[in-house]
Amino acid sequence: MTNSPRPSAIRFDRLLDAEPGDVARVREELGRWLLQKFELDSMRLNDMVLAVYEALANAAEFAYLTAPTPGCVNLRAEHDAASSALTLIVADEGRWREVDPTQRCRYRGRGLPLIKGLADVATVESSPRGTTVRMVFHDVEPVASRNGATVANY
Repeated sequence: MTNSPRPSAIRFDRLLDAEPGDVARVREELGRWLLQKFELDSMRLNDMVLAVYEALANAAEFAYLTAPTPGCVNLRAEHDAASSALTLIVADEGRWREVDPTQRCRYRGRGLPLIKGLADVATVESSPRGTTVRMVFHDVEPVASRNGATVANY
C-alpha cells in the first residue's frame, strides 16, 4: 500500500519591523495573498485582514515600549487542507503590557475583543519571551483554478 503525499500547505510568512509603515505594507500583502489563494467573500476576507491588522498594530504599538529600539513581528499563515482551516499567527518578542483597568481609555482597548469576535478561534499567549496571537478561520477553501484570470488588487 502506497501512502499518497500529504497536500502541501499554503503558507505566508513575513518578518517585519514593529513600525506602523511596515504593518500597513504587510496588511496589504496579506490581503492580496488571501485573494490569490482562497475562495473568500469580501466579508470573510475583511474579517481576516482586520483581525491580523489589529494584532500587528498592537505588537507595533506596545510590544517594544520599554525597548531601546523597536523589535520585529512575525506574521505566519498556514492553511491545513485536511481541516480547511487557515491559521494566522502574529508573534513578537516584546513585553506584554498590562493595562490598569482604572486607567483604561474609553476609546482604546478593543483590539483583542475584536480579534476574538472576527476569528472562529483566537488565543493570546504571553510570556517573558514575547506574545503570540493565534487566529483560526474554519471552512477556508483554496482557489481551485483561476484559469489564467487576474486577481483584482486588494
